[in-house]
Amino acid sequence: MAYKISAYTLGCKVSQYESEAILEESERRGFVIANENESADVYIVNTCTVTAEGDRKCRQLIRRIAKKSPDAKILVCGCYSQVAPSDIEKIDCVDYISGTLDKLKIIDRALDLLKGNDIPRVEVSSLEDASFEKMQIKRAPRTRAYVKIEDGCENRCAYCKIPEARGNVRSKSIADTIEEVQMLAASGVKEVVLTGIETASFGADTGESLADLLSEVEKIDGIERIRLGSLEPTLMRPAFIEKVAKLKKLTPHFHLSMQSGCSKTLAAMRRKYNADMAINNIKAVRAAIEGVQFTTDFIVGFPGESDEDFQTTIDFVKEARFLDTHIFKYSKRAGTVAATMKEQIPEEIKHERSQKLITLCKNITNDILNEEISLRPCQKVLFEQKIDGMWCGHTASFIEVRVACKNDLHGVFADVRLTSTNGEHMIGELI
Repeated sequence: MAYKISAYTLGCKVSQYESEAILEESERRGFVIANENESADVYIVNTCTVTAEGDRKCRQLIRRIAKKSPDAKILVCGCYSQVAPSDIEKIDCVDYISGTLDKLKIIDRALDLLKGNDIPRVEVSSLEDASFEKMQIKRAPRTRAYVKIEDGCENRCAYCKIPEARGNVRSKSIADTIEEVQMLAASGVKEVVLTGIETASFGADTGESLADLLSEVEKIDGIERIRLGSLEPTLMRPAFIEKVAKLKKLTPHFHLSMQSGCSKTLAAMRRKYNADMAINNIKAVRAAIEGVQFTTDFIVGFPGESDEDFQTTIDFVKEARFLDTHIFKYSKRAGTVAATMKEQIPEEIKHERSQKLITLCKNITNDILNEEISLRPCQKVLFEQKIDGMWCGHTASFIEVRVACKNDLHGVFADVRLTSTNGEHMIGELI
């Protein structure tokens, strides 16, 4: 009898990639992947620890799975279980706990549990001198696939626990990445997103460069678009811009992990750049790549952020003009430098600032979308799924577009005339 397995992922695209790799390997080992309406014999929970709320959601999810499938085996891995395995141990229904290393080993442990073999309940390895775990995916649920090219982070930002959860920077080789992308292309994938915990650090440990990797992926037949995962503005130096501006498949869209537009706040956060460097790099990319769009993340209410500091961020956002912005209210993380800082900001002020920035960013997004209708009304869209009865896809610059069409457009590149916007996405018609 084939056992059914299911995986739940909380957190970033890297974790989602790792869960996909675990499921593909488990299928190769004889498991059947359960669909979302089926109960499974084994559940993998890949956890996140970016925020305290993320930790809570992980515990809640585990208990919900146990209530739904009391006889199933539950195995937990990921960032939260790496930094706080004792928290997971307190949940009686968990059969096995590992961290962020040797994630494919969890399949062996699942098989041991199903056979009734004795295994250690907790097996969280030290991250010291960790190496890049070889894993790969050969297919993707959509026409866009995420490919993990880097793990670990050494930035030590004041608010973040991820270095504790992921360890030192280590990179997949260019050769291994090319092999994986070639398999994905053969399976029908047309767009790849090269991502990591700190994507800009790719090659810091191996001597290879991100620009060289992009140049090699560009040569792969079948791949029509290449995107990059979240980047620090420091990557956008003249030499890098000059190289990537020549690439035809690299999409004119970059997600910058800004966090603040105030140099004083960025210094307190222990980021490696200031606001002037960031805005100058954004302008340099815009000068080199036509139609480029930027998306970003911001944290409001960081300890010590004054009204004047927040206004500086507001002014920065007005100048930078991001297509989309994810806004988070700062929350304490035990064990981080920021949690012990004085001048913690009251929740009501965080909320007020968050709402003000959200409103500004929505207005900017609406303005950008209306400009696209005027400046670039006809664009190529890669369609991925149906939402509310309309086919949904993205332009190269990552603008979401929806069209009405009776035909199946999944995985289809099509020319679209942009006709209107609701302020969040475009409405268009097939040309």
